[in-house]
Amino acid sequence: MNKTLRFLAVPTLALGALALSGAPAMAHDGADHYQSTLGQINGSSATGTITVDVTGNQAHAVLKVSGLAATFMDAPYPHVQHIHGGAQGVCPAPSADKDGDQVISTTEGAPGYGGIVTTLSTSGDTSPAAGLDLKVAGQGAAYTIDRTFELNAETKAALQAGTAVVVVHGLDPATLSPAGQAAKSDLVPELPLAATSPALCGTLTAGQMKMPAGGADTGVAQETGGTDAGALALGGGLVLAAAAGGTYLVRRRTAGSAA
Repeated sequence: MNKTLRFLAVPTLALGALALSGAPAMAHDGADHYQSTLGQINGSSATGTITVDVTGNQAHAVLKVSGLAATFMDAPYPHVQHIHGGAQGVCPAPSADKDGDQVISTTEGAPGYGGIVTTLSTSGDTSPAAGLDLKVAGQGAAYTIDRTFELNAETKAALQAGTAVVVVHGLDPATLSPAGQAAKSDLVPELPLAATSPALCGTLTAGQMKMPAGGADTGVAQETGGTDAGALALGGGLVLAAAAGGTYLVRRRTAGSAA
């Protein structure tokens, strides 16, 4: 290397170092960001994503799901969804099915994801008290919930600890085993097990990217042998329409078929 090249090399390297050291750090918008791609449970064909942006005690959640059970007794299938916490922060494995009916019930999955800390309702109450209020549940095979709400201490602690898990409930009964179809809900014994069992699950992790939802819709049409339809109330909320004394008869419905 001649003298001229040696002279030029030193300031060039020095300027490069100054440029790197002087580069501004990536700006922080003051919010903490969490996200999850929701995975299928109990043989559901659903997909989903969620992002939760937290600023102070305010949370902005965007949940997008598709491919869930579409109808129940010829009405849009109501799906409840929650942020769970206070446990291991994981979605249940197939081994969580302890009674051998080939369905992971809500309580069987609880050791992994814990109890409800926030209800991801469509409006109104987001506390655990609204957990089974189907008046504020998601409706049908595909929907989006986009809400800003006050974050309670339990949910904030679960997010920060990495143990916050989102669970979407409600299965197509026709996809269950014969034992699962015959079983009653572990939460509301008047209802079939499918009505309250998990369909999607995902652990919320810290991140920056917001994710789109996708997936194809599936459906179920529900028929009953009874004639008098009633409403089962739980905690002041509409739970599910059920036929008094009726027998649940399930038929699959593919896209494009009549209801």
